[in-house]
Amino acid sequence: MLNSERPRSLPRRVLSAVGRGLTIARNTFFNILVLSVVVGLLAALLAGGPKVEKGSALVLAPKGNLVEQLSAKSPTDLVENLAGGGTEETLLKDVVDALAAAKEDERISSVYMDLDDMGGAGMTVLEDVAAALADFRSSGKKVVVAGDLFDMRRYYLAAHGDELLLHPEGMVLIEGFGRYRSYYKDAIDRLGVTWNVFRVGEYKSAVEPYLRNDMSPEAKVADLEWMGDLWRAYVAAVAKARKTTPEAIVALVDQLPERLKAAGGDPAKLALDAKLVDRLASRADVRKRMIELAGEDAKSKSFRQVALGDYLEALGTDRPGAKAKGDEVAVVVAKGEIVDGTAGPGRVGGDSTAALIRKARQNEKVKAIVLRVDSPGGSAFASEVIRLELELAREAKKPVVVSMGSVAASGGYWISTSSDEIWASPETITGSIGIFGMFPTIEKPLAKYLGVHVDGVGTTPWAGIRIDRELPPEVGGAIQAMIDHGYEAFLARVGKARKMTRDQVDRIARGRVWSGADAKEIGLVDNLGGLDEAIASAATKAKLGKTYRVTYVEKEKSLKEKLL
Repeated sequence: MLNSERPRSLPRRVLSAVGRGLTIARNTFFNILVLSVVVGLLAALLAGGPKVEKGSALVLAPKGNLVEQLSAKSPTDLVENLAGGGTEETLLKDVVDALAAAKEDERISSVYMDLDDMGGAGMTVLEDVAAALADFRSSGKKVVVAGDLFDMRRYYLAAHGDELLLHPEGMVLIEGFGRYRSYYKDAIDRLGVTWNVFRVGEYKSAVEPYLRNDMSPEAKVADLEWMGDLWRAYVAAVAKARKTTPEAIVALVDQLPERLKAAGGDPAKLALDAKLVDRLASRADVRKRMIELAGEDAKSKSFRQVALGDYLEALGTDRPGAKAKGDEVAVVVAKGEIVDGTAGPGRVGGDSTAALIRKARQNEKVKAIVLRVDSPGGSAFASEVIRLELELAREAKKPVVVSMGSVAASGGYWISTSSDEIWASPETITGSIGIFGMFPTIEKPLAKYLGVHVDGVGTTPWAGIRIDRELPPEVGGAIQAMIDHGYEAFLARVGKARKMTRDQVDRIARGRVWSGADAKEIGLVDNLGGLDEAIASAATKAKLGKTYRVTYVEKEKSLKEKLL
């Protein structure tokens, strides 16, 4: 019988062969990856877990950003990490748990902290680590910090050690807080792009780069106010840790050129003279000091030590809180941009985060829920999905307490309104109660530079909404009406939650950002404190007493995610 199919052309056969080749390569790569992981696990099982020698120093050397929730990883991220690139992260809870365990662990003599590979961290994250270091030091065990370059965030942690050692060629740079952005109005005008911007609130400055060539006076005033609060808190904390005065720290920063010149241009000498560090020490000097504290390892000829990951693995079920029994306080982390639908760690999916809250609500062992918010906002729709799920938890008689991280603004504040209590750090950035939307059209540059024109007919103005057509005025008016409605809904939710009138909320809203300290003064938050205080408050509201478990409600990882 004759084949009725037409013979495929040569290009199609080539493309088909290439596609099959790519599929085979992809499957082969994943199979090799799985096999490597299995072999690694078997080798680890046969070799036994990490051993912690008596007298060891716990080494804290965070890689990349210090975060409250690890971001989702893709196969591309894994390849980049294996190649020495990519973005690494260190989980805050790992650091805090390790310090809590090491405080009571007779095998741990001290902590050695190397911050040279640490990236960024929010102020509330730094505060939590500093508090954990202080708790560890209360046992009488020492914390030694050594490094080459301490920027502002690294120095915040370094200042909370017993001994701070700086390399003779190193430096300490306390640069202060700032917010600088590019502004595109002239460029947009030259290109002929039309940005249709819809917003409520003169302080909602996210849209300013598309409308102006500079920062508005309102944005400057608001930003400098919360930055000033953060700066004063930073200086006070560092000064207290280093047993000096805030005035001395501020004077050093303000007089840096003159002070550096007086030190012969040597930043390490300047840091030592200003008592920012205890002494200058080479790597050999650091090893010698740590050998004095932890003893010498016979093989490496360095000090006895255990890395953070190995120590946590060795702890196993002895990790703080692992054996706690009783009723539970569930913690749900909402970190990152708020988006519609589902999202992995590092973003707040409306549906996926609501599902976690629902899981906690339906768990009979869970008696209270703490929502840890570290988000600059995002989708208003997704925010409302999360807020409504929190309302259901409250209707089920489960107290909901919000703990704000470094940022809980805009949509991050929206989801916080459905709670029995809000906690924030003095350095939290919150507020930004306002709404905006943007839609660009490029009909002018298409016509001017390419000679491309768009025309047609439609039964309604909505039928022709395209990026290459001017936005019809009636459509723009309708969008602004929806933005206005969204703002009024935002005000209503805040007013109901905070027991304020519409006008009272409007006066502190309009997109303005506040520090946690100011937010407490104007009634946007109830108490100042961290996650631990929020958890304790939730337990009290649920009448749990002093015996309860703290569980983190997270989406179960797929096999692929576990392997990555």
